[in-house]
Amino acid sequence: MLKFVLRRSLVMLLTALCLTFIVFFMTNLAPNLEKLAKSEASARMSDDEVASWLEKNGFGQPLLVRYGEWLGVLPGWTVTENGETRGRCIASPASAADAPAFCGVLQGDWGTSTVFKDSVGSILSRSLGATAWLMLWVMIVMVPTSLLLGVLSGMREGSKLDRVLSTVAIASTATPEYVSGVILVVIFASATAGLSPLLFEWGLISSKTLFLGTATSAMDGITFWNFALPVLTIALYGIGYIARMTRASMTEVMVQQYIRTARLKGVSFRQVVIRHALRNALIAPFTVIMLQFPWLLNGVVIVETLFNYKGFGWTLVQAAGNNDIELLLGCSVVAVFVVLVTQLMSDIGYVFLNPRIRLA
Repeated sequence: MLKFVLRRSLVMLLTALCLTFIVFFMTNLAPNLEKLAKSEASARMSDDEVASWLEKNGFGQPLLVRYGEWLGVLPGWTVTENGETRGRCIASPASAADAPAFCGVLQGDWGTSTVFKDSVGSILSRSLGATAWLMLWVMIVMVPTSLLLGVLSGMREGSKLDRVLSTVAIASTATPEYVSGVILVVIFASATAGLSPLLFEWGLISSKTLFLGTATSAMDGITFWNFALPVLTIALYGIGYIARMTRASMTEVMVQQYIRTARLKGVSFRQVVIRHALRNALIAPFTVIMLQFPWLLNGVVIVETLFNYKGFGWTLVQAAGNNDIELLLGCSVVAVFVVLVTQLMSDIGYVFLNPRIRLA
C-alpha cells in the first residue's frame, strides 16, 4: 500500500506541474498581459509604453523563468529605477535589503490580486471557507439520499418503485444547475410567482417569499432560509447521478450466486441486503462519491454566481472576468489540488473496500 501511495503521489506531482504550467501559459498570453498593463497603468498606453511597463514589472522575462519565480524555485525578479529597487519579493523599496530571494507558491506567497487589492492567499482562504460550508451541506443532503434511492431501486429491479425512482434520477441528472436553480427560485423565492404568493395570502408565512433568492446573507450567518436553495440546486444533479450508479451496482450484486445461496439458506431478504449485498454494492458508488468533489467545484461556479454567494466559484468568475492573473493562478492550484487528492483518496478507499484488489 505504501508503495502504491508513493507512486501515485509522484504521478500527482508531475500532473500538478503540467496542469499549472498550462494555466500559467494561458493566463500569460500577450493579449492578457497587454490588458493587465492598461488596466493597472493607463488605458491609452501605446505599444511601446505597454512593453516598457511589462519589462519593469517582471513580465519581460522568458515564460519558464516567470513560471519558476511563481512556483518559488527561482529567485524573484528585481528592477532598480531612480535609485530604488523593486521586485516580486520586495514589499516596499525600504525593505529591499531584508526581502527574501524566493517568494512563490512553495513559500506561501501566492501574489496579490489586482482587482481586490489583497493577497491571493487571504482571498482564497475566505472564499474556500464559504464554499466548504456549501459543499459540506450538499454532501450531507446528496449522499444519503442518493444511496437510499439507488439501493431501494436496485433491490427490486423492474418493479414500479424502480421505474419511478429511475425516472426521477434521470430527470434530475438531465437538468443542469442553472436551470434547476432558476426553477427553484421561481417556485420558492419569487414574490409574484410560485408558492410564496399563495402561502403569504393564506397567512402561512409572514414575509413575501418562503426562501431568499440570494445567498449573500449566508456569508454572515447560514440559515435554512438563505442556504436551502443553493444546496438543493447542486444536490439535485448529483443525487440522480449517484442514485443511478448505486442502482446499477445493486442490481448486479443482487443476482450473484452468494446472494441466491443466502436466500436458499433461509436468510431474510432484509438481512441479505444489509449484510451481504450492500457493502459490495457500495464499491462503485464510493468512487463516484469521491469524484463529486471536483465536480462540486465546477457546480459552485454556476450556483454561487446565480445566488451571489461569494465563495470559490464566485471568486473564480470575478478573477476571469477582470483578468486577475495572480488570483486565476491561485484558483487553478486549488482546483488541481482538490482533483488529485480526491482521486488518490478514491483509489485508496477502493482498495480497502475491494479485498480482491487489496490481496493482489
